[in-house]
Amino acid sequence: MKQTGERETFVVRILNTQNATWQGTVTWTDGKRMESFRSALELIRLIDSTLLEQDAPDTEEPPEGGEA
Repeated sequence: MKQTGERETFVVRILNTQNATWQGTVTWTDGKRMESFRSALELIRLIDSTLLEQDAPDTEEPPEGGEA
């Protein structure tokens, strides 16, 4: 599997377990973001969205061939 983008590190704090899943907070170690989550699935989606944002290009380039 090819790695792209930068590595991210997260601190996950499980504050409670209810309905057979976790509730807590995830903090990005760069200190720029902290989010609460209500389930393990929501936690995975938060982390996944961060990794997908890294892979997306920062700016959109115009299509080949100039203006339409």
